[in-house]
Amino acid sequence: MRIAYARVSTDKQELYRQLDALERVGYDKLIQEKFTGTQKKRTGLDSLFNTVRLGDTVIIESISRLGRKTLDILSTVEELKEQGVEVISLKENLDTSTPTGQAMFQMMAVIAQLERDLTVQRVNEGLASAKARGVKLGRPTMDKQKVTDALRLYDSGQYSVKDIIRITGISQGSLYRKLKKRENNNNVRLSK
Repeated sequence: MRIAYARVSTDKQELYRQLDALERVGYDKLIQEKFTGTQKKRTGLDSLFNTVRLGDTVIIESISRLGRKTLDILSTVEELKEQGVEVISLKENLDTSTPTGQAMFQMMAVIAQLERDLTVQRVNEGLASAKARGVKLGRPTMDKQKVTDALRLYDSGQYSVKDIIRITGISQGSLYRKLKKRENNNNVRLSK
């Protein structure tokens, strides 16, 4: 079965251009949606995955209709390929059932990996640069006295968590983490 998929990002946009292109090549079923491509979880895309079967072909006007992020597009095409479904993109003239189309897809995957690696490299360089300038990285350390006071107030049973947070200035998450850590330490001591 040939399944056409068309998507635009907002309700204000129209699908006419995509639908015209898909009509020219023909299809058996059409799935369309108006939803941002930045989200991988989309009703129309879910419907596409629920519809396709081994041997089907998905036809799109442009590869960008599958998503905005290169990695999302590649993973979507790869998931379809794993299900035995070929993908044809009209604009890029990409057909994963042909050797050339498969090679193009693999080149896109290499470029996406390079993009990922360069991003990681830039982040690590930025962190190293900040560290070299004396910038403290990570969570700021909590004032030990505030933590001690918060635990003492909690143990008294006279204050709510909300009151303890207001009085001591530590966050609710920090209080619960410290309580959990103390509980785990006590359990370790009891088991020895």
